[in-house]
Amino acid sequence: MRPVIVFSECGGIVYPSPVKVRKRGLHMTTTLFGRRDFFLRLTAIFSVLSARTAIGAVRIRLAALLADDYGISHTADAIHQEVVFRASRKRIYDALTDTRQFDRIIQLSKAGMSYGKKPTDISRQVGGAFSLFGGYIVGRHIELTPNERVVQAWREISWKPGIYSLVKFELVEQGANTELIFDHTGFPAGSVDHLAIGWDENYWDPLKKYLT
Repeated sequence: MRPVIVFSECGGIVYPSPVKVRKRGLHMTTTLFGRRDFFLRLTAIFSVLSARTAIGAVRIRLAALLADDYGISHTADAIHQEVVFRASRKRIYDALTDTRQFDRIIQLSKAGMSYGKKPTDISRQVGGAFSLFGGYIVGRHIELTPNERVVQAWREISWKPGIYSLVKFELVEQGANTELIFDHTGFPAGSVDHLAIGWDENYWDPLKKYLT
């Protein structure tokens, strides 16, 4: 839980006010105070403001690192990642759409089989369903263009019923290598950080290991 600092105003002077936490929000209280209390509280204000500035700087830096390292958009809840693999487009396409091969990728991922024992199941048909990571990730294929593109309606089962995001895997040949251009949009607010990291840890890293 993020620390909460509430400020109250008395006689035109702002100072930290005692806070009572209730189930439906915050209840602020104020008190009258003497000159000694005023200077003590004024000192506390500068300490709090300095701490808040430092915390804010850390948060800004963390957000920048996530954006740089995991392709998180600065302006919207969207993820764009580009990864180069030392493999042909066909090998990558097959690994993403073949049940047996993707099951091996799951076993090499950080999540592994921790989500359950339900088997991996991936249809090879447009409109067909898929179930990954023990059934934690489910969805349907919207477009399957062999060795070029995979577009899916994709969701975590923890999301509210009927909520699906859109993921797109674009495969671009680069000599003997393949660049995978990935975009993910339409997911619930607040999910961007763990999704961006999850794609890296549970898709790209184990896929590289599998293709080695």
